[in-house]
Amino acid sequence: MKFTQILACIFAGALLLSSCNNQQARKPVSYSSGTFMKESVARNKKLIAGEESKIESIMKSDTASDYIASPKGYWYKYETKSASKDTLLPKKGDVAYFDYEIKDLDGNVIYTEFELKPQVYLVDKQNIMMGMRDGIKLMKKGEKVTFLFPSHMGYGYHGDDRRIGHNQPLMTTISLRDIKPEAEARSTQNATTAPKAIVTPATTEEPKQ
Repeated sequence: MKFTQILACIFAGALLLSSCNNQQARKPVSYSSGTFMKESVARNKKLIAGEESKIESIMKSDTASDYIASPKGYWYKYETKSASKDTLLPKKGDVAYFDYEIKDLDGNVIYTEFELKPQVYLVDKQNIMMGMRDGIKLMKKGEKVTFLFPSHMGYGYHGDDRRIGHNQPLMTTISLRDIKPEAEARSTQNATTAPKAIVTPATTEEPKQ
């Protein structure tokens, strides 16, 4: 190989190496970009609209019942309404004794009342489904209420890792058997026994303290 050809090869290699060194590393795709966030919001809106449309269809077909819209984004009807003038409602720190079952919006049972067992719940101090935590505080002793919860008031995207799927709206019927202040509940049980933890499927949110 001629000397000029060798120099040309060396020069070309140097240029190639310089070009590679001057290339900037590609930045990773940012999922916090405006486009991604807008698409995510649009998907969530579409999901919620679809769930609410199904719930609205259920309410329209249930002509024998009067449904109430909660400001929190769910609906409910009374199966049994208390005739008592007592206005006592569960509040933070009370102990609520209740039974409940969970169905899908087609009425198929997901968890039976027997499976979920009688519940002893320290209001707003233990983890339960977001919609139930709010709904129980609307009930009086002796009332039975059916709630229609969109998935964001239930178990959200992840479900409960058992029978409740992701983004699954739920029909939950609760019977509130009793309400007691925490101190009274403790005294009526064994002196050293606190109200037992609620037995439910996995929850989606920590309760506010």
